[in-house]
Amino acid sequence: MALMETLVITLGVALAAALSVVLKTKLFPLGEDEEPREDVAEYIAMMVSVLYAVVLGLCLVSVWDTRASAADNAHAEASALHQTYLLADAYPPARAEPLRRATRAYATHVVEVEWPMMAERQPLDPLGWQLLDRVRRAGEAGDTDKVSEQIAAQEVLAQLGYVDDARRGREAAAQERLSPVLWAGLLFGGVLTLAFMFLFGVRRSATHVVMVMGLAGFIAFTVLLIQQLDSPFGKALGTSPDAFVRYFA
Repeated sequence: MALMETLVITLGVALAAALSVVLKTKLFPLGEDEEPREDVAEYIAMMVSVLYAVVLGLCLVSVWDTRASAADNAHAEASALHQTYLLADAYPPARAEPLRRATRAYATHVVEVEWPMMAERQPLDPLGWQLLDRVRRAGEAGDTDKVSEQIAAQEVLAQLGYVDDARRGREAAAQERLSPVLWAGLLFGGVLTLAFMFLFGVRRSATHVVMVMGLAGFIAFTVLLIQQLDSPFGKALGTSPDAFVRYFA
């Protein structure tokens, strides 16, 4: 979701809340002998806000940890793959070039095919693992007596082990979602927090409108932020394939 769309939705929610306050004031005005009960409203709203802040904190920590884990795995995978590419220099030209081609093919597949699929939360096809196996076969030592090539082959296998682990972590992060229980608490808590702003009389209608607009806009913005972070490889706030592009551009 683009920044402009986020701002439009946030502003729309704030304006809708303000309109609701105005309608509530017009349709259900306070009677002359009715006590505003602002102290009670403030106390209850404060308690609800504290509980809702706990839910917001849990949601933000959950989605941020997933997004950070996805970024770490992507950078680790790209770095280990790049080290594998550089280790091809230790092989003779006839064997170095196939290793470089296989490494580039895998990186290109990750960037051009897998990243859009992860952004849409689609399961990855087995082609990525097949390309990684091709890199592993290209990096094998074979029947060589040269110590330098044997050492390079061992280091290639070690780096591909890092690639394998990071890839598994990247696939797992792409399928992770915020718990439905947290989503329910996030949405229900937001509605409840705003509802309490309408249940108690506030004679200063202008102040009431500003308070509700600010609260509604901030809640809408926070929910949208969590929704975007909940997609660790999304286009807005998700992890980008820049690490692969930087190494294999």
